[in-house]
Amino acid sequence: MSISIGIHDLSFATGEFVLPHTALADYNGTEIGKYHVGIGQQSMSIPAADEDIVTLAATAAAPIIARHGSDRIRTVVFATESSIDQAKSAGVYVHSLLGLPSATRVVELKQACYGATAALQFAIGLVRRDPAQQVLVIASDVSKYELDSPGEATQGAAAVAMLVSLDPALVRIEDPSGLFTADVMDFWRPNYLNTALVDGHESINAYLQAVEGTWKDYTEQGGRALEEFAAFCYHQPFTKMAYKAHTHLLNYNGQDTDKDAIAQAIGLTTAYNRVMGNSYTASVYLALASLLDQADDLTGKPIGFLSYGSGSVAEFFAGTVVAGYRDRLRTEANQEAIARRRPVDYAGYRDLHERSFPTDGGDYATEEQTTGPFRLSGISGHKRIYQAR
Repeated sequence: MSISIGIHDLSFATGEFVLPHTALADYNGTEIGKYHVGIGQQSMSIPAADEDIVTLAATAAAPIIARHGSDRIRTVVFATESSIDQAKSAGVYVHSLLGLPSATRVVELKQACYGATAALQFAIGLVRRDPAQQVLVIASDVSKYELDSPGEATQGAAAVAMLVSLDPALVRIEDPSGLFTADVMDFWRPNYLNTALVDGHESINAYLQAVEGTWKDYTEQGGRALEEFAAFCYHQPFTKMAYKAHTHLLNYNGQDTDKDAIAQAIGLTTAYNRVMGNSYTASVYLALASLLDQADDLTGKPIGFLSYGSGSVAEFFAGTVVAGYRDRLRTEANQEAIARRRPVDYAGYRDLHERSFPTDGGDYATEEQTTGPFRLSGISGHKRIYQAR
């Protein structure tokens, strides 16, 4: 019998502020239905001036360390596509803020929105090699596009932390995986830009191509039949994309695209992404959190995961929900992370969007805005300075 490895705990964090899409629509004259219905988004998380992927990541991971301790954690894998440094892993800052042991390996992974799934799979391999250890996987991103661009309405910010372990308390990750890679320029961010470039039409097509490719490989590898899955967690650059993707998967398999059946398969996975916006690497695991927090008992039921990262790399895999999982959920804390956000008006959002540190290596303090446990207090000599409260 194969050993059981998977997600033992899951926690998330999001930004200090929230911008409702009604405020965006009022500013640019867009019919609100294009946001609420067309892309399936209601609001987006906006980080405070003293928040970034490190503070979000540490805030997401701290409850996991508080519950389980760090004695068995020998690896931290930080997945992001909004990295703060070309050399140093953002995870090293998190390692310090959380007081993790020095006998730890820490690395950063990048492949657009897919990176967290690579981190999860690498973590499973490490635990399989040494079942006594646990791996802390963190996905943290701030999604940022040019002001007044088509992508602006899909922005967001969040971090998900997962503890990967033997005999997991939440979801056992199964073999096999279906894999797909294609060289596509649908979304990218050159080193000299602070905001991403996206070809929206091409990106949707590339995503749907990846749905086909991963599913084809998954079935060829001996995966489950489509009918076996109780639900599907898709990467959600905007929540309507999950509906497009699942409809495409059903069509590809010659199955009826009944709206009620699609809603049953993915409807509960969209609640958190709908109000936080696109969180890139964290998105598919926010979908999982949303599903586990809301669904009727899923014990023993398989869930399908479709992780997509532009450019493009994708993976389809399955996980089975473990008996007793409800006792380990963080539903109240998750809902509080969303509810605690403070509304920001459109002018305030634009101010936060346009802020950046000077690049001269001087001393610059950040305005104290976040009410969270960690903050980016400033920069000095080209070094970011973090503070734990």
